[in-house]
Amino acid sequence: MISGESIYTEVGAETLHLKRFYGDNPGEAVLCIHGAIENGRIFYSADGEKGFAPWLAAQGFDVYVADLRGRGMSTPTVGPQSNWGLKEIIDQDLSAYLAKIREIRGEVKLHWVSHSWGGVLILAWLARNPVQTRLKSMVFFGTKRRIGIKSLQKWFMINFFWRMLGDRRAVKAGFFNSVKWGYGSDNESIRSHREMSVWIDEIPWIDWHDGFDYAAALQQMDLPPILYLTGSADKVLGHPADVQRFYEETGAQNGKVMVIGKQTGHLHDYNHISLLTHPDAVNDQFLLALEWLQTRHALSEIIRD
Repeated sequence: MISGESIYTEVGAETLHLKRFYGDNPGEAVLCIHGAIENGRIFYSADGEKGFAPWLAAQGFDVYVADLRGRGMSTPTVGPQSNWGLKEIIDQDLSAYLAKIREIRGEVKLHWVSHSWGGVLILAWLARNPVQTRLKSMVFFGTKRRIGIKSLQKWFMINFFWRMLGDRRAVKAGFFNSVKWGYGSDNESIRSHREMSVWIDEIPWIDWHDGFDYAAALQQMDLPPILYLTGSADKVLGHPADVQRFYEETGAQNGKVMVIGKQTGHLHDYNHISLLTHPDAVNDQFLLALEWLQTRHALSEIIRD
């Protein structure tokens, strides 16, 4: 039987939420980080019975799903008062989630899983905290940093709706109200929206405030094995070309990129969301993720030794 519980931790005025899924004998810990304009529910259904997180818990893992600050069940919710950006998430919040898991499980090594922009945040944190890494492996679903592809669909989604129209609406509302505007399942602060826009555009992966070079730092690290999965029907937000670009930017160490679609022998041509939410994912890409989490950490241990 799989249990689910909500866990909270404080970072200043922010209350951060973790949803935990575990069985009778919780095994290795996994932290799941969602992407932009969404929340942790990308990893589990409303009743907590379906989705990657409870499924992974049924395979023996101890799974923790983060709601990034202001999103999901983290409070206060994103609004005009939200004067923070990605910098605070990277510098403060990810460490707070890890500290809470250590409080529960002790000094255990972890696996990290992300959807979309969540992988960018994870690697940005790792670049700044190399001596704190106790990771066995990572799995990224539809993760890219820069959107370098050129297409009409990309122009409408990113250049027009995200930037031109989105910027004007965000300034007027005081935050990026993607739920009201039909862009996504949760909202973003103005700063997080603007900081994200810079990283989506700029070729160098540089911090907006202190000039820290994330790509250069990661390329000097012995990163844990990372499996990049993306859908063949993901034409903009996790386009295979941009996922491959991100894989190479971070040093391409002990990793693998896989495009999930019919042409590569899979059940469906998945898009950015259905890669995690399709009912058939449990018999397709979830099995690839499970195999990676179960076996690739052994390679990491050998390399580190």
